[in-house]
Amino acid sequence: MFGIIRPCRHRMSEGLATSWMAHLCGLCLALRDDHGQLARIATNYDGLIISALVEAQVPGAAASAKWRRTAGPCPLRGMRTAPVATGEGARLAAAVSLVLASAKMRDHIDDRDGAMGRRPVAAAARTVARRWDRAGARTGGGLGFDTAVLVDAVDRQSGIEALARTGTPLLTVTEPTETATAAAFGYTAVLAGRPGNRAPLEEAGRLFGRLAHLLDAVEDQTADAASGAWNPLTATGTGRDEARRLCDDAVRGVRLALKDAEFTDGRLVHVLLAHELRRSVDRAFGGSCAHSHPNTLDGQGLGVGVGPEALDLPQLSGNPYGPGQSPYAPGGPGFPPNGFPPPEPPRRRGLIAGCALWSGLCCTCQLCCRDHYEDPWNGRRREGWCSNCDCDCCDSCDCCDGCDCCDCGCDCGC
Repeated sequence: MFGIIRPCRHRMSEGLATSWMAHLCGLCLALRDDHGQLARIATNYDGLIISALVEAQVPGAAASAKWRRTAGPCPLRGMRTAPVATGEGARLAAAVSLVLASAKMRDHIDDRDGAMGRRPVAAAARTVARRWDRAGARTGGGLGFDTAVLVDAVDRQSGIEALARTGTPLLTVTEPTETATAAAFGYTAVLAGRPGNRAPLEEAGRLFGRLAHLLDAVEDQTADAASGAWNPLTATGTGRDEARRLCDDAVRGVRLALKDAEFTDGRLVHVLLAHELRRSVDRAFGGSCAHSHPNTLDGQGLGVGVGPEALDLPQLSGNPYGPGQSPYAPGGPGFPPNGFPPPEPPRRRGLIAGCALWSGLCCTCQLCCRDHYEDPWNGRRREGWCSNCDCDCCDSCDCCDGCDCCDCGCDCGC
């Protein structure tokens, strides 16, 4: 899995999380159906945005049998069935993902990263990359999308990097990536029958490509310096402050471009390209939310550090229970007479039964691939090993950074 947008499901409503997974699984299955099992390793978090963009522009797509089907159990879904995206959007996402994955593979080969530094491995990887280029071209051609613009951008990238020196504008280096993603984003409007959306979506795609290139450079700069690999920030002498400014401008530009496009249901697209894109920038540059989590309870049953404003309680002049006090606190009329009922004791299993259930969870990948599961022995809720939740930001954050774009009903609270 690769990509700059990695949303935590805990930040999304149940419907949006289901839709996001539908596009991710749809991309994976489209790669398998059209190009074989090996192609599934090209599945990536950013590629599903292509599928989501197509569906967001088509009336009633999410509820149509043409755009959704039920997939069988999969270990990566904890052996559960699920609705997955299908149709032209998923196939376009698969074609773009294959071509860009082959480019990323060649980049690792050129940098001699890890096993790619060995000639036999590099030769085999180049063969796979060429095969993926041809496969992506076939699928794209069947949809009317010429992937030559993607391949041309990839080919120009190495030449531009070879000529880059200190003082070379950083946006000169990111231009091929911007051109490729602009073409992919813009063609979603053609597939959806919304030609008026093509220009704003191409602009959104161009800026998204800039972000993908810059964030990858920021995250890899230390490792590239240690290994001697080429890095655009180091090669052009661009500081992290300037890179952050370019990223922030790109995030704002994506939001403005999305406002100029017309969507039938743009909630998921908005969450991914407005909210999660901002979090991707913060994550790459080490930013975090300054708000605290009001989850810890003190001895009075009130959140530590939560003032009357957060509790929406009246002040002393209008509150007979005292400043910032709740009628449901101990001593108040709303407090249960015998205190809170004791928690229900966890369900416990014996050694043999627990081991048997643990084996079942392990063999079906539910221990690692589900968001949560019940402990086989004590029944307590546990997080999946690979849940990778990055919920480091409280719900009260102004996640849109003051923009007025949050009329999409995405439950963001902005």
